[in-house]
Amino acid sequence: MAKIIDGKIVAAEVIEKVKAGTQALVSATGIAPGLAVVIVGEDPASQIYVSSKGRMALECGFRSDTHRLPDTTTEEELLTVIESLNADPAIHGILVQLPLPRHIASGRVIQTVAAEKDVDGFNFVNVGRLGAGHPETALVPCTPAGSMILIERVRGRNLGGLNAVVVGRSNIVGRPMASLLLAADATVTVAHSRTSDLPELCRRADILVAAIGRPEFVRGEWVRPGATVIDVGINRIPAPEKGEGKTRIVGDVEFEAAASVAGAITPVPGGVGPMTIAMLMANALTATMRSLGQEPPRF
Repeated sequence: MAKIIDGKIVAAEVIEKVKAGTQALVSATGIAPGLAVVIVGEDPASQIYVSSKGRMALECGFRSDTHRLPDTTTEEELLTVIESLNADPAIHGILVQLPLPRHIASGRVIQTVAAEKDVDGFNFVNVGRLGAGHPETALVPCTPAGSMILIERVRGRNLGGLNAVVVGRSNIVGRPMASLLLAADATVTVAHSRTSDLPELCRRADILVAAIGRPEFVRGEWVRPGATVIDVGINRIPAPEKGEGKTRIVGDVEFEAAASVAGAITPVPGGVGPMTIAMLMANALTATMRSLGQEPPRF
């Protein structure tokens, strides 16, 4: 049976490091990280995410500002808010909660966030730095950054000689995940639903990252014995065994079957998920320290 990689424990360690770094920064400079979250509309899931991010920011000792805008907000009005936050020296990190209403072009909004305050890591400047093999100079997207820390806990920071397969090619997870693995000297293949003979490709992976957004898409028999499996997926599926209309959350990997052969595996929930918000806090501290000319900690 595989070792279960407990993301809650690792995320708590990251948060403790953020708290310690914040306390030291405030003691030395009197400046606390300022994190601004912008949300447009009343999407219930987004409201929950924003509230949890705000609470965690306060727990870390940050200044936390939440800008709640109605769903009638125009694109230009939203861009004006972002520009004002870009210009505010007390704000070091800006996060625009996605999805945005359909009448707003998400791409334009994301690129308006100043690269040095882009704690989501989506600005093309940060994308370019990561893609060029310099993650230490970028703000890295939170989910792949957290996934990488979980991989390092099992495999170490030097992945030379290991084969990694990333199933999924999104700009949010798949592509930056591949860049991080390459920077750690792994041999990386990015696969997707149209990849020829995907099961055989996955069986060659020492590190298998599933980020394709399909429930239990990666079957247990696709997993190489002893592999490290990182399941990024969060999918809600029917659970009639719990009662009529009930659901349960599963990942992109067939967990029980994969866990019977893998060396280590993340559960869903409780694996990658907790790491995402922890890395958002880490990025906010990193952005703040860089703005002050200080070297941020490595998480």
